[in-house]
Amino acid sequence: MIYININTKKLRGNLLLLLAAMIWGTTFVAQSMGMDYPISAFTFNGMRNMLGCLALLPVVAVGNAVKKRAGKPYQDDHKQLFRGGLFCGLALFCASSLQQYAFIYSTVGKIGFITALYMIFVPLLGMFVKKKAPPIVWVSVFIAGFGMYLLCVSGSLALNRGDLLSLGCAIGFAVHILCVDRFSKTVDCVKLSCAQFFVAGILSIACMFLFGSPKPELSPIIGALPHIVYAGIVSSGIAFTLQIVGQKHTEPAIASMLMCLESVFSVFSGWLFLSQSMSYRELGGCAVMFFAIILAQLPDTIPRLKALQDL
Repeated sequence: MIYININTKKLRGNLLLLLAAMIWGTTFVAQSMGMDYPISAFTFNGMRNMLGCLALLPVVAVGNAVKKRAGKPYQDDHKQLFRGGLFCGLALFCASSLQQYAFIYSTVGKIGFITALYMIFVPLLGMFVKKKAPPIVWVSVFIAGFGMYLLCVSGSLALNRGDLLSLGCAIGFAVHILCVDRFSKTVDCVKLSCAQFFVAGILSIACMFLFGSPKPELSPIIGALPHIVYAGIVSSGIAFTLQIVGQKHTEPAIASMLMCLESVFSVFSGWLFLSQSMSYRELGGCAVMFFAIILAQLPDTIPRLKALQDL
């Protein structure tokens, strides 16, 4: 008789991460529909990030109360929190702005899969901070490049504007992940997230007035408000909290693989809510890119591959 030992904490963590990925995937629809209104990407992101910041404030307050009641008050390093919020917020601002503008020129599914390339760019950019990328990552990069060719290049060797913006967004999110990795070890993660949303929101609102209308019209904002609220509170606030709780009981490699499924949910959401279809060539490109993303994570997931890689 075979006994299966199920770790309920790990199972719950995996399910929470899966739910977070689903929320992030469906948020691509909200972002796309939000750009149907005559508002700038900076307006959308400014309101979204500020809502995300506000949504996390109660979480911060409850966390402080729980720690105080347990007799373990958290001593914040305000200098590190300020620096972390600034750098992470700047990276988040750049990445989210590029992504939001991409929705003007491309579809939900394509943006979702190209954005998922951050899983490849993270180890590549990590080389500049003395984090050597293993050989399997380089293989994954070439495979992902072929997948992006199938997905984005049609007729001529030229990417459209939306594809290029999405690619820049993927690089921006890779920088953001490295910044979070740097500062999350020294400050409270929820407070860091709250701070980064505040910085990204302030920068977006400043750009809204600098590069957009000095007096944004209220009517389009009201029309896009449901999509902004979903992206701000549900995606930024709730999904981030689910990620924090889920990763407490899940291995980092497994967590990253689960969160990559946001790209799958983005394609499904685009088909379900926006009637956006993709050709067999584009679907094949998505499959190849997703395979490359998974391949890059295998050494940390399968001990034997990790041992061979270290030889």
